[in-house]
Amino acid sequence: MDEPYHGRADMPEIARTLHLEVDELFPIAEVLQHLGFAGVREGDIFLTPQAHVFAEFGTQERRRASAAACAAGGADQEGAERAAGHRALRVRFEQELEDFLSDCAAQETLDAVIDWGRYGEIFSYNDQMEMLSLEDVEA
Repeated sequence: MDEPYHGRADMPEIARTLHLEVDELFPIAEVLQHLGFAGVREGDIFLTPQAHVFAEFGTQERRRASAAACAAGGADQEGAERAAGHRALRVRFEQELEDFLSDCAAQETLDAVIDWGRYGEIFSYNDQMEMLSLEDVEA
């Protein structure tokens, strides 16, 4: 991987570089781990072989790989498909996440899932209505 990290970095150092608190990186690291793109060990975050391959992809290949990683990581369409009309309000998923996470962590996790799901064109999200949808997914 590119300098200066070569695919492995100290999380506090990354936080300083990005002007963040290290606690703000934990939800990102957790999502990356869940998707199979990163691991965390002894305060370091490192990219998996899958992430190294992903970094070499073009835009469309990244979208397909993101969709596959989301599906494999459990961020698939099952919850939206159960919703009437293949749509669901954001609050529905936040409430489910809050059973396992703090309110703040649930919001951050859902934001990350929404970003990845949109990028992978798994579903769309209307910011004003706070609605996830399997319809109107942009090509």
